[in-house]
Amino acid sequence: MYIIPAIDVLDKKVVRLREGNYDDVTTYEISLEEQIEKYHANGTEIVHIIDLNGAKGDFSNQEYLFEIIQKTDMKVQYGGGVRSIDKVKELVDAGIYRVIVGTQAITNPTFLEDLSKLNEGRVKYADHIVIAIDVLDEVIKYSGWLESSPIKLIEYIDKCLALGFFRFLCTDISKDGKLGGAGVELYQKLLDHSPIIKLIGSGGISSMDDIRVLNDLGRMESCVVGKAIYENKITIEEIKDWNLKSLINF
Repeated sequence: MYIIPAIDVLDKKVVRLREGNYDDVTTYEISLEEQIEKYHANGTEIVHIIDLNGAKGDFSNQEYLFEIIQKTDMKVQYGGGVRSIDKVKELVDAGIYRVIVGTQAITNPTFLEDLSKLNEGRVKYADHIVIAIDVLDEVIKYSGWLESSPIKLIEYIDKCLALGFFRFLCTDISKDGKLGGAGVELYQKLLDHSPIIKLIGSGGISSMDDIRVLNDLGRMESCVVGKAIYENKITIEEIKDWNLKSLINF
């Protein structure tokens, strides 16, 4: 299991939200450029960047984000406001390693089907897609966690798998930003449901002990860690040491 450091950006600042609440924001005194370089200098191969403005339909951050992302040699897993097939294509063509889709995949009934068919030359765009599943009490949330979907969690997983999407970023919202431990029961349920799921866990990770608990599930591909790094609960050196021992090849 690989640890992916997270950077959430709101109004061009590095922040963390508590349970997805835009009114409960912690802002960190470090720039996006500095944080990316900090991870890169310590051997991290992939970074998780979320445009929180974009997640709620405000795209004022995007030009700023893309300028910085295109300067780094790191692989970027990017999400926030990806609302169209054209945007997915634009991001992949611009060199984004993985594109996270959430709201549009839930609210537009043809989006995932159309995306699954998008190919150009040797590029199969579906291979670069991560399906975001943000869950609160087994209810899927979207639009920056502001709206609830009537789609049942397992039904949605099955729909995605049937279309050829197998990598999921699952955030247990009840855990997010609290440093109270990861959503182990939720992840175990998803892993038990399908043997082919590539699962990325997110939310609540507060220590290397939490990382080890997730790793003990046996089939977690990776996990995203954010606030625990900024609050010095997990050091970048610990992440580097862990990832060097990981067999996951990004």
